[in-house]
Amino acid sequence: MAEATQAEADMLKWAEAIARKNGWMLNPDKEHLDLVIRGLVRNKEKFHRPYCPCRLRSGDEERDRDIECPCIYHKDEIAKDGNCHCQLYYKKT
Repeated sequence: MAEATQAEADMLKWAEAIARKNGWMLNPDKEHLDLVIRGLVRNKEKFHRPYCPCRLRSGDEERDRDIECPCIYHKDEIAKDGNCHCQLYYKKT
């Protein structure tokens, strides 16, 4: 990440660890990857949780836990589509 903040660098490392643990890879499109990472950082700073930037929060903290990255939908989406909805995590090809 060019000129990434420390929070963005930390979030990227966190996402890389999740991808590695699950046998996935991160989006190879650096521009899109940076966009999603910035969205996760923004949500974590604003709401204290890394909510998926591609999903809408309800405002109900309990319900919104379902959309904390990686959200409850990501495994099914990756299995079906090859990537999660945010296009952060991809199935390795």
